[in-house]
Amino acid sequence: MVHHHRKRSSDSIKDEESHIHLMDCSTSVYYKRTKPKLLSFLFLITFLSCCYVFAPFFLGPSFSLSLLYSNGPENDANQDGVDVKPSTCSSVSTGTICCDRTGHRSDICVMKGDIRTESSSSSIFVYNSINKNNFSSENVDQVLQQDKIKPYTRKWETSVMDTIDELNLVSKKVDSRRVRKCDVQHDVPAVFFSNGGYTGNVYHEFNDGIIPLYITSQHFNMKVVFVILEYHDWWIMKYRDILSHLSEFPPIDFSKDNRTHCFNEAIVGLKIHDELAVDSSLMEGNKSIVDFRKLLDKAYLPRIKGLIREEGRELQEKSKQQNTISPLSRSEPETPQGVEEIAPPKPKLVIVSRSGSRAITNENLLVKMAEEIGFHVAVLKPKKTSELAKIYKVLNESDVMIGVHGAAMTHFMFMKPKSVFIQVVPLGTNWAADTYYGEPARKLGLKYIGYEIHPKESSLYDKYDKNDPILSDPDSITNKGWEYTKKIYLDSQNVKLDLRRFRKRLHRAYEYTVLRLNLNLQHQSQ
Repeated sequence: MVHHHRKRSSDSIKDEESHIHLMDCSTSVYYKRTKPKLLSFLFLITFLSCCYVFAPFFLGPSFSLSLLYSNGPENDANQDGVDVKPSTCSSVSTGTICCDRTGHRSDICVMKGDIRTESSSSSIFVYNSINKNNFSSENVDQVLQQDKIKPYTRKWETSVMDTIDELNLVSKKVDSRRVRKCDVQHDVPAVFFSNGGYTGNVYHEFNDGIIPLYITSQHFNMKVVFVILEYHDWWIMKYRDILSHLSEFPPIDFSKDNRTHCFNEAIVGLKIHDELAVDSSLMEGNKSIVDFRKLLDKAYLPRIKGLIREEGRELQEKSKQQNTISPLSRSEPETPQGVEEIAPPKPKLVIVSRSGSRAITNENLLVKMAEEIGFHVAVLKPKKTSELAKIYKVLNESDVMIGVHGAAMTHFMFMKPKSVFIQVVPLGTNWAADTYYGEPARKLGLKYIGYEIHPKESSLYDKYDKNDPILSDPDSITNKGWEYTKKIYLDSQNVKLDLRRFRKRLHRAYEYTVLRLNLNLQHQSQ
């Protein structure tokens, strides 16, 4: 995870006081001697009339009475910096560019009309034809609109945005005879986005890329082309199963593909809602993170079936080897006739193991304890080169997942709803652990258990005095900035679980899981 101790309150949009001086029109009123109530009423009517007439001169031509009922700036984004306002570019005229920059996390631009790419100048043009009756040399190559955008979803983070390629968006009038011809004509819209920034970290790949891509493109029903800046072949290979369920077409490498690609509609930038989340109120058809999870099921199903077939062949080979032993040497317990034994389900528990920092140093004892409680235990060690389908299969088949806070916890999305996710929370990571994984897991429908370690369970306990703020008051350290958090709590801390204390969490998970599995069996037998 990168920069995950950023305090959201400091990034939220601050209200600014604006003073609008309205013209005093009361001097134009002819006063008559009348009752005070009548005078007050006439004054009010005159004042409101003058405000309505003269307000456009002070507030601009877009002013209308509806502005009086619009939401204030505090509603554009909540205090956590979550983009909750629908896009202002829902309707775009042909030949124009509309850019919505109100979001805290990303900018979105929409173009419609005769759209053509020019990778050599990092530009996307939308052309307006010239009326032959009004043709003159003066209105040839006339720029109507021009804008720039970096299509990446960490808009607030200047350091990473400085590394993102920028696109020029241009709307202009041209002589059709002078326009570059289309090398590739697409009959479907395009979505332009960057694969730069923190791509390479699985959390950011999902949070800043894959989920925003789903949010932005799913309503096209796969009839869309992805045009990628800072294109990576390995990323395409890693996420090809998911991409194939978001688009029917091969993605385009914007920088290396010098051909002129033509579209009739383009979205530049990706929409993002919250950490590993899909806000159903902002989605067509009220799609949610659960729907995204269903898409993952569909995406990985073909490969998982292949993996199951491979495992079946391996079991057959083992069975053949076992059959070479004399049948007389093997004995099986007899089951009385008419009695069918059904073995109770044994819950499957997966430990997502870390090496280096934030590793569980007594992991072998954790495995032993979990097996004693009654779990079937597997240890998973994800690597950057690990095939996601294999990781998906293991977690999708499991009932409980345990792991220490870090990017690999993103794999909780591979768990089925109602499964258990236990996150071990090292010192100094409480806020980040719940914000980035705990709350998203609950939204997905998992039973989330956060295990906040005691100072004695941290390797830092052997390095610092027990009264040192690093142990006694981690918040005071993390408030100093990201550098302190990373150096002390992320890069220099391991965990030795208090197994007696942690056992209580495992028992809770076991009892919950066994009950759920038994209920499922009863339901299936009915």
